[in-house]
Amino acid sequence: MTTTSFAETMFEALVDDTSGTGGLSDAQARHEPANFLRHAASLSMSKVADGLIDPKLVLSWLLSHLGASSVFIGLLVPIREAGALLPQLFTAPRVQAMARRKWAWVAGSLGQGVAAAGIVLAALTMTGAMAGAVICALLAVLAVSRSICSVSYSDILGKTVGSSRRGAATGLASSLGAGAVVIFALVLMSGLVERASLVVVAIALAAMLWLAAGFLFSRLHEEPAPGKPGAATLGQLKLLREDPQLRRFIAARGLLTATALAPPYIVLLGAQAGQGTFDRLGALVLASSIASLVSSWIWGRMADRSSRKVLMLSGLSGAAALLAAVMLDVIGASGTIWALPLVLFVLMIAYHGVRQGRSIYLIDMAPKDRRAAYTAVSNTVIGVLLLGSGLFGALASLAGANVTLLIFAAMSLAAAWVTRGLEDYAA
Repeated sequence: MTTTSFAETMFEALVDDTSGTGGLSDAQARHEPANFLRHAASLSMSKVADGLIDPKLVLSWLLSHLGASSVFIGLLVPIREAGALLPQLFTAPRVQAMARRKWAWVAGSLGQGVAAAGIVLAALTMTGAMAGAVICALLAVLAVSRSICSVSYSDILGKTVGSSRRGAATGLASSLGAGAVVIFALVLMSGLVERASLVVVAIALAAMLWLAAGFLFSRLHEEPAPGKPGAATLGQLKLLREDPQLRRFIAARGLLTATALAPPYIVLLGAQAGQGTFDRLGALVLASSIASLVSSWIWGRMADRSSRKVLMLSGLSGAAALLAAVMLDVIGASGTIWALPLVLFVLMIAYHGVRQGRSIYLIDMAPKDRRAAYTAVSNTVIGVLLLGSGLFGALASLAGANVTLLIFAAMSLAAAWVTRGLEDYAA
């Protein structure tokens, strides 16, 4: 009784409108307050864990510290991004066939926790190429587990939280996650704890958070519903032949993956600037977190007016940031405390512009009754392109971080040019 009363009190405090069932059945609506808190808490723990083990920065720094080659560092982001996209082609139909889909999210969260724990063990016992190979393999397990969470979550949220309250649950989780990562960045910058130890502890904490999130989510009350197998995605690939705008959009989005693939090479650039185990990690994590907090809302408003222009500006901004990184290194300024964090700040603003622009543009472009198909096709192709781009970047990194960053700058510029040929759905 006390728990129910507490859940209802918190639910009313966190949600603007608690009236009505929000499209839920009467039986499901009775459990909504407790379910709302379980969603917010589980998703918060998952988002904090994501920030603590960020492949673009944290794992890149860890592999550099462990002496792994740049090839493994260059594979981190492609493995993470492609691993979260490609499996959805096969997992979505199976998840849609489940009567209680919360168990898919639970399995995915537990899988991420176990993989993160394995990364901690590898970091403590391995160095060099062995550490790079094992951590990349464990990151692949983590990414596949994440894809299961991703493909199941929207449906679970829709079944257990009313339509006027879902944004409050996910928004609260995002805010708490971003705040926690900022605190992590400040601790990194403080120097109070030895950096390598702090990174390993942070990844261990991420593992525990995912395990705890999975356990908490298992307590979610979800009424069973008849499972409906999803449509096969492979047959939808014919859209690539039928719609030239979709092909151009995917080409632009593929080139814009440079904004996601480049951050590990900025970490490498710092390591090569005479700092050995790059000591600006905290500043980089802080710059990335602040860029996310300040830019997403602005990009979203701009995308409402013209998502095509957002994609163009993101490509140009990303290219400018990457070229600046190379120029700063050439003049010997990349080792200063401000240079690379500032570059990363601009690059991550571009990255979030890509995320906002591509999402809104796809919704605007796709016919209303085929948005799911367009999304599935786009994600599948981008997953393949990410693997290809990552392998290309990893090979290019053998020529040095500067060469790789120049290639990614060229990709960003090319993306801006390709985007010019897209139709403009400006409001």
